[in-house]
Parts: sequence; structure tokens; C-alpha cells
Amino acid sequence: MAEPRQLPLFSSQPQSEKDLNDYTQIQHALPLFAEHLKQEGKTAHTVKAFLGDIGLLVEYHGGEMTISVFQTKHLNEFLHWMENERGVPCSRKTYARRVTSLKVFFKWLKDIGAIRHDPAMRVLQRSGEAPLSYALNADEIERMRTFAAGMERHSKPDTRPEMLFGLLLGTGIKKSEAKRLVLSDVHREEGTEPYLHVHHTSRNVYKERKIGLEPDWLPLFDAYCEQYEIEEAVFTCTPRNLEYILEDISKGAGIPTKVSFEIMRWSSAVRDKRRGVEEDAIREKLGLSKISWNETGRKIQKLVAIQEEREAADQG
Repeated sequence: MAEPRQLPLFSSQPQSEKDLNDYTQIQHALPLFAEHLKQEGKTAHTVKAFLGDIGLLVEYHGGEMTISVFQTKHLNEFLHWMENERGVPCSRKTYARRVTSLKVFFKWLKDIGAIRHDPAMRVLQRSGEAPLSYALNADEIERMRTFAAGMERHSKPDTRPEMLFGLLLGTGIKKSEAKRLVLSDVHREEGTEPYLHVHHTSRNVYKERKIGLEPDWLPLFDAYCEQYEIEEAVFTCTPRNLEYILEDISKGAGIPTKVSFEIMRWSSAVRDKRRGVEEDAIREKLGLSKISWNETGRKIQKLVAIQEEREAADQG
């Protein structure tokens, strides 16, 4: 039987969560925090984002600061610096995620007994809703669809732009969800309505859902699969390349903003709302909880009102 391993009282290189204590420097807690996130089922993207956020805290206060020294005022000072003095734009969405990172990190330290008090518990998320996104109206949708249908690759018709545009408009899926799609996720069994099976990640049950597919999109999908010789993953390029495709379509169609996955998601929801789709159906389609829908539903209604007002003004 192996002898119990003993570490010096002030060890700066903890090997496990049990080694974390009042004297542990914050920089030395990060590797164990990363392992904790992975064990919790967080995606590589989430782990990287959380570590980057805590890394900024280290940058501001210094890596030598021990985890037990942190108080709420230190975290509020960091957030103020990050938003107003760092010199790098910080969107409301990014700000909210960084507050979440702080809360997850210090709660973990408190839960495992490494610190006595959680300084992030009293850190408040910014109040108020984030600014409205952009949503394509019917005319812009048609212009983008038409332009996408005429795009070429190596002097030959390219099916990917039109297929991608139709997929996002019809389903409202996120970029991460699109990247994970495989051929078997597209269901069209005889006698049933075609649908897309979007799988969840980690423990977020709201991301596993079935989304109805528009029949006109299926021929585009088949043509795309044949042209790109798709065997498993629907998209073999990087997510960033898919963003470039959307930007190229929007630029070619004369849309006054760069269209992204997020804008396509809002556009899909607004189009559904204007078509009379029930709110609960839209919520389930987007994979949102009822709590998240409170704000999202209000924004969709505002975007619908904006489009209707503009159309009325144009007709007048």
C-alpha cells in the first residue's frame, strides 16, 4: 500500500483539489479548475472561455494573489477595469459571461473547502436587457436567398451557400449546433414530416430537440451532399468559414449589416412569429427554457413591431 502523500504547508503547485488552501496562488488553481470543468461535461469551447475570463482576473490582480484574499470588492474592481479601462470593447454578452465565470470559479473553490467565503456570490449581473439584434425582413430574406443561389465555386454553381442559408432560416440553430450535425440528424422517413434532430451537449437538456424541416430545403441539401461528397459530418469546413459565407451572401445581397449565425437565429424566430407560429413552439425550436424565453420573447415581439412599422411607412 502506497504511503500517504504529504505536501508542504505552503505548496504553490497543488496536484489535486485537496491541495488547494488559503495560501494557493490563483494562477496555480487554474489547471485544477480546468479539470473540474471537463469533469462537469463542459465543452472545450466553454472551458477555454472560462479560463480566459479568470486569466483576465489574474492579469488585473496578479497571479501571486492567493485565493483566500479575494473579496467582492476585488471582483467589482476587476469588472470595472475590464469594461471601462482595459481599452478592449466588452459587449453586454461578454460581460455577463465573465461574471458567470467568476461565480463558477469561486463557487467551486468554496464547495471543495479551499476558501471559507465565496466573494463572487454578491457580484451582480448587469441589469437590463441587451440591445436588440438585427432581424432580416421578408425582402432581405428573398434577396439573400436569390444571391446565395447564384454563388459559384471554381466557376461552378456552389450549393453550400443556399443550403446553409435555408438551413439556418428554417431551423434557427446555433453555430455550434450546425457544426455538430451529421447526415443521420436529417430525418425524412416515409409517412412522417421531415425534421432535424439537434443533440444536446453536456447536461443542457434544452438543446436536444426535433425541428421541422421545410420540404423545399431537402433538394438543396441533397445537391449539397452530392457536390461535397458528404459522408458523415454535414459541414467539413470550420465554423468561421461558415460565418464568411453568410457575410459574403449579405454583402452581395446589399444587406446593411454583416449577417451572422446570431442574426439568422433572430430572423428565423421573427419570421415564425409573423407567420403566426405559437410562442411556445418558437421557444422549443430555439431550445430555450421558459425563463430564458421571458427576455427573448419580448425582443422578438419588438423586432416584429419594428418591421411592421417600417413596412407601413414604406407603403404610406
